[in-house]
Amino acid sequence: HEQVESLYPRPGWVELDPEVLWSQFVGVVKEAVQAAGLHMRQIAGLGISTQRATFITWHKRTGKPFHNFISWQDLRSIELVNSWNKSLLLKVVHVIFTVLHFLTGNDRYLAPSFLTFSTQQTSMKLSWVFKNIHEAEEAAKKNNCCFGTVDTWLLYRLTKGSVYATDYSNASATGVFEPFMKCWNPTLCNLLSIPMSIYPPVKDTSFNFGSADSEIFGVPIPIMAVVADQQSAMFGECCFHPGDVKLTMGTGCFWNVNTGEHLFASRRGLYPLIGWKIGEEVVYVTEGCMSDIGTAIKWAQDINLFTNVDETEKMARSIADSQGVCFVPGFQVSVNDPYLCASFMGLKPSTTRNHLVRAILESVAFRNKQLYDIIVKKVRIPLQTIRADGGVSNNSFVMQMTSDLINKKIEKPANADMSSLGAAFLAGLASGFWTDKEQLKKLRRIEAVFEPQKDLEEYKPAMDTWLQAMKRSLH
Repeated sequence: HEQVESLYPRPGWVELDPEVLWSQFVGVVKEAVQAAGLHMRQIAGLGISTQRATFITWHKRTGKPFHNFISWQDLRSIELVNSWNKSLLLKVVHVIFTVLHFLTGNDRYLAPSFLTFSTQQTSMKLSWVFKNIHEAEEAAKKNNCCFGTVDTWLLYRLTKGSVYATDYSNASATGVFEPFMKCWNPTLCNLLSIPMSIYPPVKDTSFNFGSADSEIFGVPIPIMAVVADQQSAMFGECCFHPGDVKLTMGTGCFWNVNTGEHLFASRRGLYPLIGWKIGEEVVYVTEGCMSDIGTAIKWAQDINLFTNVDETEKMARSIADSQGVCFVPGFQVSVNDPYLCASFMGLKPSTTRNHLVRAILESVAFRNKQLYDIIVKKVRIPLQTIRADGGVSNNSFVMQMTSDLINKKIEKPANADMSSLGAAFLAGLASGFWTDKEQLKKLRRIEAVFEPQKDLEEYKPAMDTWLQAMKRSLH
């Protein structure tokens, strides 16, 4: 598991080099096989789990990219986003779909009735590409432009250009895919002048995509699953039933609820996705997310608030409270407020590193509480087990405080890196290594269970202060 270094060619731009990403991917596969003491010939199938909504476009005939990968964190489309969100055309779209929803009662019309664009969506950045990169625009006119998220590019490279595809979980995370109709969204593409010819075919998540060219690993290896990281973590956590909840706390924080065969239309703060499609089975997921958890903790380490992440828990517990110090996350642009900035408030002469670290960890738990409350209010399914993963789930201060605030028990697995396990499970199902999901459930190992210990009232003063600090940071 290796992080590909981000490139920042201009302020607010975030890119990944496609060649570096490719060579690191191949390196990681080879290392993993070697570390397991296996030979490439013994590999029955490969499952690929990738970051979502980071994309690239390339020339269909030559395979040459028109630009680097544009990351989901990239802000180059901010002006387009702002002008669209204020536009009269978007208001007209809202009115039309509100009326359609009222007349038909069909939830399909609910999402477009309050559609707003954000910098994290692929759509606006794709629109930016066709406005600013002449070669891509020219190629698209001749049906020679390919669009792909990270998974599509890896499939294309692994098969030396013979497989061009994505899966439902990755497609639905771009914001350009219609989860109700299960197709690329022609209305949105017309609205933004994005040619429909650029999109790859969409396949099942657990599926034989073809084999990696034998030159790459020495033998042809079947690619048996392609899945987006959050949905993959959900599968790895065995959240197979409606109401199962997965909480991933990594670079960002993602709450995902399995909503079964029901797709809950987008509501403010929540987003509908396809979890996975296996044969006839389509599982939908509702997601609430916040950026900046891991980013904030890494930043605190970079400026020497602590040397090792493991110390943060002890530092937070060494004091009774944060003494009124609040941390407002916001290193990345918020959907609703491009001017929100990360900040500390309530600093005093007596403030120590411990107070600052505790304030950062508390902000994670408070945001968890906010997202959980939105989910309870909006998702009309009784919530079942809550399972946490990701690097920050190893911090028992954050885990315990979150459990107290939401008044629910939270399970933490023995292995916190769930995205890779989910991809392995899906590949194993497709290759017949496992026959059903019941076998997967037996493989789950729980390391710890956090149960509520403190009453919510005890946190109220600190949370109220934090909410005030959040309001102060806006605009």
